[in-house]
Amino acid sequence: MKAMKLTPAFKDYIWGGTKLRDEYGKKCDFSKVAESWELSCHKDGNSTIDSGEWKGTTLAEYVEKAGKAVLGTDCGKFENFPILIKLIDAKDNLSVQVHPDNDYALRVEGEYGKTEMWYVVDCDPGASLLYGFTHEISKEEFKERIENNTLLEVTNRVEVHPGDVFFIDAKTLHAIGKGILIAEIQQNSNTTYRVYDYGRVGADGKPRQLHIEKALDVTRLAPPSRPAGKPQGEKENFDGYTSVLLASCEYFTVHEMEISEKAALCADEKSFHSILVLDGSLTLSMDGEEMALKKGDSVFIPAGAGEYALAGKGKLVHTTV
Repeated sequence: MKAMKLTPAFKDYIWGGTKLRDEYGKKCDFSKVAESWELSCHKDGNSTIDSGEWKGTTLAEYVEKAGKAVLGTDCGKFENFPILIKLIDAKDNLSVQVHPDNDYALRVEGEYGKTEMWYVVDCDPGASLLYGFTHEISKEEFKERIENNTLLEVTNRVEVHPGDVFFIDAKTLHAIGKGILIAEIQQNSNTTYRVYDYGRVGADGKPRQLHIEKALDVTRLAPPSRPAGKPQGEKENFDGYTSVLLASCEYFTVHEMEISEKAALCADEKSFHSILVLDGSLTLSMDGEEMALKKGDSVFIPAGAGEYALAGKGKLVHTTV
């Protein structure tokens, strides 16, 4: 079978919880499991192949050895693996932060910028996040509000519900709020500029580093340019499953799929396929073989692998480039 199940890399940031271990079956010894990097070739955390002939190999090593053709022709324009997919469990508020665009990040950080999308998998009642500003402000006001701790007075707070979608263009100020579990699909970058962190200290007992000057350079000081909470497409009904386009851009195309019986799909030469199971129990059939999938499982299917099917009952995030 050409499809490969992946084991994620984990992060134990101070705001994390335990849902990824307790509810999504992630095997990790951290007391807090803030993030699982489900599909990653980033140097700060690589996914590892957990099935088939490449078992035990990192995804980055596999791509290097198998060749970039496994990523697909639509990935040819990217120098590196184009995306990173995470599950994020925010038991506490994340810092208010911003990511640079490609031009700034390549010049200053030596890696690409970060445009991303969030799919709210689950959340506590009344949970909310920050998404841009309520109105346009000046750079001087931005700096002053950071210094006098009044920044949250002008940020756009949005209450969230399971199934909500947020597209976070690079340069958009944002923050995931406590009580939210998110699937994040993003550019393959780990560059984050922290603007405000609620006065918290890190494991070393010192205030966590802020990146004010860089944030002043890159932040778009206006309301978000895209609607909050809405997927880009409408639900489409197919024989045995439904599909909704959550977001599409030059870096990724993401659908939410709900399988009621069976979905017949095909990984053509254009792009690899990523499957992240959010709920239920499914069977992936390919090349006469079967792979059992459960909540929390992540699968990479190389470009050109051909036809495959997903059968059973479950919900998943399906990503291509």
